[in-house]
Amino acid sequence: MRSRYTANVRGHENHLFRTWHPATRPAGVRPDPAITWLGLEVVRTEAGGPEDATGIVEFVARFRTTDGDRALRETSRFERRAGRWVYRDGVVTG
Repeated sequence: MRSRYTANVRGHENHLFRTWHPATRPAGVRPDPAITWLGLEVVRTEAGGPEDATGIVEFVARFRTTDGDRALRETSRFERRAGRWVYRDGVVTG
């Protein structure tokens, strides 16, 4: 989760693409240059340990746009594929 946040902050499209599950990944994965990321808070994790095949991360990511400061709250599902964690999908909760 933290590496995906950092990839958005730094505009690393390749990392976002590689860490997104192929079944749910959109055709184009690009960070939005109009967004300035301000911080990430991991609220809760579930599973996702060394022996787990899946995990859940609830987080709040704060950002700024021309309309002001905002926050994205999401509960994301991750899956281990070939030994690496990939983002499966998520539910935005606020």
